[in-house]
Formats: sequence, structure tokens, C-alpha cells
Amino acid sequence: GGYFKMLDELEVDVNPDELHLAFNRQPLWARSAVVVAGPVFNLMLAIVLFWLVFTIGETGIRPVLGNVAQGTLAATAGFAEGDEILTVNSHSTPTWDEALNSIASAVMSGVEQVEVKVKATDQQEQLHQLTIPASAVQKPEEFFKQLGLKPWSPTLKPIVGKVIPESAALRAGLQEHDLIISADGVAITDWMQWVNYVQTHPNIAIELLVERDGLQVKLNITPQAEVKEGKPAVGKIGAAVYIPEDIINYMKVEYTLPVGEALVAACERTWIYSKSTLKMMAQMLVGKASVDNLSGPISIAQYAGQSASMGLVQFLKFLALVSVSLGVLNLLPIPMLDGGHLLFYLIEAVKGSPVSDRVQILFQQVGIALLMSLMFLAMFLDIQRLF
Repeated sequence: GGYFKMLDELEVDVNPDELHLAFNRQPLWARSAVVVAGPVFNLMLAIVLFWLVFTIGETGIRPVLGNVAQGTLAATAGFAEGDEILTVNSHSTPTWDEALNSIASAVMSGVEQVEVKVKATDQQEQLHQLTIPASAVQKPEEFFKQLGLKPWSPTLKPIVGKVIPESAALRAGLQEHDLIISADGVAITDWMQWVNYVQTHPNIAIELLVERDGLQVKLNITPQAEVKEGKPAVGKIGAAVYIPEDIINYMKVEYTLPVGEALVAACERTWIYSKSTLKMMAQMLVGKASVDNLSGPISIAQYAGQSASMGLVQFLKFLALVSVSLGVLNLLPIPMLDGGHLLFYLIEAVKGSPVSDRVQILFQQVGIALLMSLMFLAMFLDIQRLF
């Protein structure tokens, strides 16, 4: 954060020969332009960052749906396995991340229905209406569980594609391209069966039979136990599946836009996220959205690290979201924020004279109290998430 202390008679004693430069003596339009410049440049930075994202392009997963479980919101809306999501509320969704982000933005905006266009397995385009429950904004994580949309996953042979260093798989002698035949005498026919078997055997030795270069090899592997709060331990070995090249080529999407189209898309994306942020703040204010959606400096630092580890494009997208949040927050009509100053200038424009110093000081004290309370709440939530 940063703050510019103006040459202003309300802030400091101004030398007589500099009074003509004092901020409080400038025309109303000039003071308004100076105050609005900060949030505007936050939003302009977001546009530039999104433009870079669209211009550089990113590699994503084609938004093809996997099994749609009965009883989920997606099943109720008529979605089926194999559907490819084309648009969400008329916005193009070439990747899985774009599809989920578009749905999330619509939900955070407080809409009751989301229109999703898909291409079915018979190549016909269909429109589905997702009904959004009122509780979605309060508990977005629960909503996405109820939603029932997950990416398509082909049935893959139990062939090891990658072994992670310092893992249980490496210690047991498992190698790339090993075909898993059986575990404890149980025949393994596909990769997910093997994953489920490993997960249900934390810290339990497994007698493994694999095929390697045409020969059968016996191994003993003990999955490491991974424990999450309130949940039973899950076994992990640190090995990934081998995915055939044709499946990778089908599911992989290279998404990029020409310079001009990227600029238009960046402006649209900034506008969408600005509206969503504002609506989310409003819903938190009236109690329709949970304050758990707030993030403080600890969470922001964590998200920054995670996005940076995922690559340049993901980090740029994160910076753009932060810039949008800063721009919208600073435009709120809260004293001490730029929006609060603009509110005073609007009153001045209507009544023809500035708001009295006493009233401004009183409202600034209220603004400081509100901002300090908000900061304390965000920090409290951050610490709570850590523990």
C-alpha cells in the first residue's frame, strides 16, 4: 500500500508563497481527477495484465465433462458426460479454467441462473440453464461440490508415467513405463483402480507385481499416509499415470488471441471481475455472502506464491485480480478512501461549497475505524486458515 500526503492546508502548514499550489485550493475537477487517478490506474493495470495473458496465451484442458452424478445441479440442468462447454453467459470458454472461472464470476455476482452452451457428443449445440441456490455465495466450496461438473477422464491402463523424487514409489523401485499387474494378488485393470487401492492402504505394505520390459517384477511398496483435518488418512506413493499422446493432443488447448481482440477481451474481463467484486462486497455487507471470502496479506502472499509456481501466465492473472480488487475497493464511498473523497467532492458540486472541516474530520475518523476493523477481520481469517 502507498499514500501521498498532499500539499494541503488541512494536512500541513503551507508557506504563503505556495498557497496557489495547495491541493485544497485547486478547482473541483482537478481535485477529482487526482483522486480518481489511483483506482483508474489500478483498473488500467488489470486491463494491461489481462491483455498480456490473452496475447501470450496459455495451455489449458478442453472443457469436456466427465461423469455427471445424479442429484447434482449439473444433472438437473441436463448436462451429460462428453458435453464440451462452449460459452457461459455468452462468454467463450475455450479451457476448463475459463469455464469454471466464468461460472464462479456469475455466482459471485448473485445471479439465480447461468446459461451454459455445450456441444454434445453428437456434435449438436445445446443450451442448459444452471439454477444457482441462494446459499452458493455463502458457501462457494459447497456449491461447487453440489454443481457436479468435473473434467472428462479417460480410462487409462495402470502404466507409470512419472516417479516423483524422494517418494514411496522411488524407494520401492517403481520405474517409468512399469505396467502394474496386481496388488496383493488383486488384478489391477486401470489406473483409477490402482489409485483407490493405494489410498485405502496408508502405511500398509503392498505386494506389487509389475511388467517391465516384458518381464514380471515383484516389488514391495508402502504408501505414505497423508492426513487432513477431520478426515481419515489417505495413502500416497508419488507416481503419475502415463497418458498416451493422442489423448494429450485431444485434451490440450492452446488459447491465444490477436492483439486487438486481446485488448477487447481484457476490457471485458476487467469489467466482469469489477462487477463481481462490487456485488460480492455488497452481499457481504448485507449478510448474503460469507466474510470467509475475504483475504488478508497472508492469504494474498500464499496465493501469489502458488500462482508464481504455476508459471508466468497464472501469476499475471493473479496480479490482475488483485489490481481489480484494489481499484474497486478504493472507489467505495468510505472516508479515507478515494471514493470517500469523491463523495465529498460530489456534495461540494451539489451544494456549491466544500464540506466543513469538522464534518470531514468526523467522517475520516469513522473511515479509519471501518478500515481498521476490516483489516483486523481479514488478518483474523488468515490466521484461522493457517491453523
